[in-house]
Formats: sequence, C-alpha cells, structure tokens
Amino acid sequence: MISSNDFRPGVSIVLDGSVWRVVEFLHVKPGKGSAFVRTKLKNVQNGNVVERTFRAGETVPQATLEKSTMQHTYKEGDEYVFMDMETYEEGRLSAAQIGDRVKYLKEGMEANVIRWGEQVLEVELPNSVVLEVIETDPGVKGDTATGGTKPATVETGATVMVPLFISKGERIKIDTRDDKYLGRE
Repeated sequence: MISSNDFRPGVSIVLDGSVWRVVEFLHVKPGKGSAFVRTKLKNVQNGNVVERTFRAGETVPQATLEKSTMQHTYKEGDEYVFMDMETYEEGRLSAAQIGDRVKYLKEGMEANVIRWGEQVLEVELPNSVVLEVIETDPGVKGDTATGGTKPATVETGATVMVPLFISKGERIKIDTRDDKYLGRE
C-alpha cells in the first residue's frame, strides 16, 4: 500500500484491477476543508489518461512490477522470441504486447520487459538505435545539412524522416521515443 502523499511521477498503483502510472500530481491544501492530491494517471495497459483526486493520506495498492532484461533472438510467425539474460529461458511476445516500438526491434537487441504478475505491461527498447538505411531517394549535389528532409526506410522496415544528404547503405542513429533522426554512425 502507498499513501497518496507519497505519489511521485512514475509511481505505479493498482486501481480497478489495472495498473496506472502517476504522470502528474499536485498536493492541494485549501484554506477551508481537508487537503487532497490531484493526479493525472496513465493506464499502462491501454494508454488511457485520467485525472483523479485522492484525499490526503488515502492509501491505494502499489503495483509490484518486475523488470527483466531480455534479448530478442528471432521472429517466428507473428511472435517475437526473447531470451531472459539471467535464466536463459525463452519467452514469446506478440507485436501488440511490444507496442509501436516493434518497428525498431532487431535480432540480438536487448530490451527491458516489464511484467505485472504474469502479464507483460510494456517492452522498453533502448532510447536510440543504430540502423542501416536500405531505401531512400538519392542525394543530389547541392543538398544541404540544414535543408529539408526525405523519408528513408531502415533495415527493420521503419520509415524515418532524414536529411537530404543521407544515402542508401549509411548507418544512422534514431531516437526510438519520438522517431527522430539523431545523426550518422
């Protein structure tokens, strides 16, 4: 159990049978009446965001999350096979469980798998990945580093907007959180 006075961004709690993460909180102490905590909560399973108010000192169950480092070994059909780096056991995850970051998942890549009991809540990929450009429009003389952008397809199949001077075969660094080009490798 955790008190509403101890809420901080990133704290996970259980409400109505699902896991919620505190995004924002504000401890309000009005001049008249009792104090309360106004929060913005995000559902970890489906991404819904709600605002909820708790009385000061109210206790709610804290979610016990287990984080394990796993390595993506190969893809079999629609499932991605991961190996636990500590126990060397294999586990299978679907693209829906991994989420939209699946487009950057490459064989041999390590990821943090966060579970609540037996249920996989999310898969955290590294903040940036280095991938090879396999298809993009050719660069022409006169393209500038500060000019426009063009779409490029990388080896995992993801499409990223890159500067005009990037050409096929180059390795580029991509921010997996917001799909942005960070530079050449």
